[in-house]
Amino acid sequence: MVEVRARVDGILEHRRYVEGQRVEQDDVLFDIDSQPFDIARQRAEAERQDARAGLNQAEREWRRIRRLFEQNAVSERERDQAQSQHELAQARLALTEAGVADAERNLGYAQVRAPLAGATGLEMLPEGSLVERGTLLTTVTELDPVHVRFSVPERDAALRRAAGGSRGSSKAFLTLPDGRDYDSDGEVTFTDSTIDARTGSVMARAVFANPDGDIIPGQFVRVRVVLQSLEDVMLVPESAVGQGREGPQVFVVSDDKASARVVQLGPVVDGRQIILDGLEEGDQVVVNGQVALRDGMPVRAEQAEDAQQDGGA
Repeated sequence: MVEVRARVDGILEHRRYVEGQRVEQDDVLFDIDSQPFDIARQRAEAERQDARAGLNQAEREWRRIRRLFEQNAVSERERDQAQSQHELAQARLALTEAGVADAERNLGYAQVRAPLAGATGLEMLPEGSLVERGTLLTTVTELDPVHVRFSVPERDAALRRAAGGSRGSSKAFLTLPDGRDYDSDGEVTFTDSTIDARTGSVMARAVFANPDGDIIPGQFVRVRVVLQSLEDVMLVPESAVGQGREGPQVFVVSDDKASARVVQLGPVVDGRQIILDGLEEGDQVVVNGQVALRDGMPVRAEQAEDAQQDGGA
C-alpha cells in the first residue's frame, strides 16, 4: 500500500477517480490549482530569455574586445573584464535554465498521479481544501502481485536455512479463508535473519500472482511452504514408530518373525513419519499390534489396508 501525497502547495480542485476503483500507474488522481505554477513557469521562461539576450550581448562584446586586444587597442584589464562578463552571462543562463526546469516540475506536480497500479482508497480531503506539500490525499494498494507475510516456527526456519532456502526461493501454497486452495503457487522471497524472542518464530514473505483479485489485502490466509525435498525415503504411520534402547525403532517382519530395526527419523508429513535411514524397499513394517512385540517373536502378518492403497512400506 502506497500513500499518495501532494508534492506542492495549493487548492485541491478535482478528484479524477472513483474511490475504490482500480487505476493504472501514472493515471491522474487529483488536480491541484495549477495557475500559480503556470505563472511561475512563464516568469522563469522570461528570465531565461533575458539571460539568453544578455549572453548574446556579452558574446558580441567579448569578440570585439578580443580583436581589439590582439591589435593592442585595449588593455589587458579591459579584455579580462569582457571575458568575465561573458562567463557570468553563461552562468546566469544556466541558472535560469534550472529555474525553468523547477517551474515545469512543480507545474507537473499539480497533477497528482498514481505511483503504481492498484485499488484506490478514500479521498482524505474534499475538493476545495488547501493542501500543503506532504499532505496525504489517498492510498493505492497493489493487488497483483500480493505479498503474504507469515511466521515460520523456529525449527522449520532452521530446517529451511540448512536446506539453503535462506539464500534462494522456495514454493508456497495458499489456503483461502473459505478453505479453498488457491490456484497459483507462490514463491517465498524473504526470510528474516533473526528470531522474534516473543513468539519464537521467524517472519517470512511469499509473493503470489493475483490477477483476479481473489486475495484481498488484510485477509487472513493459511500458507504451506516447501521446507525440504527428500529422495529415497520411506513413509510409515506415526504409530509404527516406537522407542528402543538405541533410539527410535520399528518392527519389520521377515520369515514370520518380528525384528526391531533402529531408524533415523525425518519430519512428519500429513500424519506419516518419514524414515530417512534404516528401512529398505520391500520391508514389511508392523503398523498395528507392535506394542506387545519383542525382537524375534513369531508373528502372523496381515497386509494393512492403507498400505495396499498407498503401495508403500
